[in-house]
Amino acid sequence: MTQAIKPDVTGFFDKATSTVTYVVADPRTSKAAVIDPVLDYDPASGRLSHENLDRVAAFVKEKGLTVEWVLDTHAHADHLTGTAVLREKLKAKSGIGEHITDIQSYWRNVFHMPYVAADGTPYDRLFADGENFAIGELTVKVIHTPGHTAADVTYVAGDTAFVGDTLFMPDYGTARTDFPGGNAHTLYASIRKILALPAETRIFVGHDYLPESRSDVRWESSVAEQRKSNKHIHDGVSENDFVKLREERNATLASPRLLYPSLQVNIRGGHLPEPEENGSIYLKTPIRKAG
Repeated sequence: MTQAIKPDVTGFFDKATSTVTYVVADPRTSKAAVIDPVLDYDPASGRLSHENLDRVAAFVKEKGLTVEWVLDTHAHADHLTGTAVLREKLKAKSGIGEHITDIQSYWRNVFHMPYVAADGTPYDRLFADGENFAIGELTVKVIHTPGHTAADVTYVAGDTAFVGDTLFMPDYGTARTDFPGGNAHTLYASIRKILALPAETRIFVGHDYLPESRSDVRWESSVAEQRKSNKHIHDGVSENDFVKLREERNATLASPRLLYPSLQVNIRGGHLPEPEENGSIYLKTPIRKAG
């Protein structure tokens, strides 16, 4: 195996959730991974569909790729993961960072889901910080990058880094840190680990929320660009300055529209909650009592 391989990367943008799904391929073997797939969900009707997943599967077939892995960077709070569906459809293995168990332990109690084992089930592989795995002949290194949540990881493959929600495009900044287990000091340290990668490393972000300064969606930058111009954490921004800015920004943000539906599904790797006694499946919304 060699880290000199430059992977082929194709992004699929989901306009409804501003999420980017990636197909990462080893050009020598045509082996591939899918990172952060999106399961379509309409909260008004409760309808699930596979438009995004079908696009990815069609691309994989067209290019003659063999998908070995379906990966999540973390348990997302803004879209339902398509990992379970795509894993089955493409006969691949699923993976996520090992601290998903912390997320499962917290949210299973919030939603009263005692059948969630909080042991990483149903993912096939839980990656530790610094662990390597392979996509064909391409070596992928996993870096634990918490702060947005306690369980975020970055996948570094050749000259690419898939950072999930930890970093955004330089003109948008960084991830919020006000979810349970999030921490602005921790995020600062995680981002500095990413920005210590070689300057030419390609950075692929998990979302683009399209700031008012531009009209075109983008999801690729570089370590050099992020260090020079990220509006929250470019070189020269101290940890204390970043934490102050990040926490002030957090206070202005509403909860993600799909927060509760997403987490009930995503702590199970994309599997829906267990059916109730009447055979129906429900997504719950915890009620906060007044007063």
